[in-house]
Amino acid sequence: MPLFDLPLDRLRDYLPDRDEPADFDAFWSATLAEAGEFDLAAEYVPYDLPLAGVDVFDVSYAGWGGHRVNGWFLVPKGAQGPLPCVMHYIGYSGGRGFPKDHLLWPVAGYAVFVMETRGHGGANPGSPGATGDPHGSAGPQAPGMMTRGILDPADYYYRRVFTDAVRAVEAAAAHPAVDEGRIVVSGGSQGGAIAQATAALRPGVRAALIDVPFLTHFRRAVEITGRDPYQELVRYLSTRREAAEQVFRTLAYFDGVNFAARARVPALYSVGLMDDVCPPSTVFAAYNHWQGPKEITVWPWNNHEGGGGYQTEEQVRYLHKLLGEE
Repeated sequence: MPLFDLPLDRLRDYLPDRDEPADFDAFWSATLAEAGEFDLAAEYVPYDLPLAGVDVFDVSYAGWGGHRVNGWFLVPKGAQGPLPCVMHYIGYSGGRGFPKDHLLWPVAGYAVFVMETRGHGGANPGSPGATGDPHGSAGPQAPGMMTRGILDPADYYYRRVFTDAVRAVEAAAAHPAVDEGRIVVSGGSQGGAIAQATAALRPGVRAALIDVPFLTHFRRAVEITGRDPYQELVRYLSTRREAAEQVFRTLAYFDGVNFAARARVPALYSVGLMDDVCPPSTVFAAYNHWQGPKEITVWPWNNHEGGGGYQTEEQVRYLHKLLGEE
């Protein structure tokens, strides 16, 4: 994919106006208060896997609506004292996968809490999942998750997902192996969007690692990329032409740009300049609105894979410096 978006010098200054509902904060305050009425009831069940350096736990807890959300929790074997914990949120279509997929952070000396995204992991053989979405959806939708409940913010799919993510931080913070003052949210693509939202919604998050975030600057994304998952919105609107205003009103409650404008913690972003799934201008729109200390790693020759393993090494060094100074 060739370069197709704004040149880098313009991307660095790209600060679009935000389409923000007047009741954005009230909407999320009410949503999280409603979720808080359910006991977290977090369970950490030892997982029978003979790994020499890591203890693995099969996790579940009560997310939005009290629905059980699954995940993994891994800690270095024999670690002493509360550890910093990296919350890992997963990309579109993937489930929690296997414990061996999440060994990096325990090897680096951190705990890691992997939250499964409800309703995903059923069609990705390399990353199976175990969490459904019992709430279902009102009205028709295009195949995929992007338009599930999209005519009403209260029913929209990502209201449940972002709430699950905040509740996951609460579940991790309550574990005796975790230092609740050093919890870091992380993810790529959909996972990056979830991390953006959680950093803004959950007080006490220490930092954010956000790679090529999805669900950000929606209107520009659907106008300049022909790739899924954003094309799910286009296909929906092509048959529900009268619904465009309501669709974008709903999406404004979930736009990463609006969450970034509320985030105050340190963040390390990454972007691929040839990314036609999550276009660079949408990433920079959020990054430039981010209110905390921030850095961004630019990968000029990469598509949606971004920095891959190179970026992961950057993240390890970044957290080692950030948390090692405390």
